[in-house]
Amino acid sequence: MITATDVRELIGARLLDSDGNKVGTIGQIFLDDETGRPEWATVNTGLFGSSESFVPLAEANRSSEELRVPYSKDQIKDAPSVSPEQGHLDQSEEASLYRHYGLDYSESRSDSGLPTDTSGQALAGSGRESVGHDTSGTNTDDAMTRSEEQVHAGTETVTAGKARLRKWVETEQVDVSVPVKKEKARLESEPITDANRGSALDGPDISEEEHEVTLTEERPVVAKETVPVERVRLTKDTEQHEEQVSEQVRKERVAADGDVEGSSDTR
Repeated sequence: MITATDVRELIGARLLDSDGNKVGTIGQIFLDDETGRPEWATVNTGLFGSSESFVPLAEANRSSEELRVPYSKDQIKDAPSVSPEQGHLDQSEEASLYRHYGLDYSESRSDSGLPTDTSGQALAGSGRESVGHDTSGTNTDDAMTRSEEQVHAGTETVTAGKARLRKWVETEQVDVSVPVKKEKARLESEPITDANRGSALDGPDISEEEHEVTLTEERPVVAKETVPVERVRLTKDTEQHEEQVSEQVRKERVAADGDVEGSSDTR
């Protein structure tokens, strides 16, 4: 059930139909003066919210910033045209709206359409009055709200680039100096002495003879082995700096004029 304490929060709320479709935005709330409970709401419909339709709140359900009613969007838009500017509904207008929504309507009203007190006098201001009054258009309350835009700067993380680590194989020529040895035959002669005379005279006086010497040499030999030499990885460092951002903001200003004390003050 929608209560009088919900009125301020309902203004500007979204109105949903029975299927959960958005009908429009609530513009005004009309109270029943006999009970003080919200009875009707106007919803802005049509192109750019140019029209207002009345919808009953008896079976409305509120959820967060939305209000849901058990009527279709077309039924709400096709409701009898009643101007909300007059600030109340007379008996015939209210009866027409009740019939449109298939609700029972009580005829216990005076000829003027106003509820009467026990003495039979019409109660001043009776009928269905809206909350507040605004001479410039839609009725609100007895105060206006001044709003302004504020800038909230923050950051977002976006991709600025990519870094990849990869390896591949290259072949290069490596020159290494290797010392090698090589034997060469060299002819030596020595004179006959007392020390070698026995060896020199061993054998026939005159003969043919051959002596053979094996010569060796070293050759370079290359062998390869794979060994790990280092570990490589990618890391990220974060640098921080300041950037200046600018944005235009709008502020509502309020000034009082006429016979108001301190009317020159502007907020």
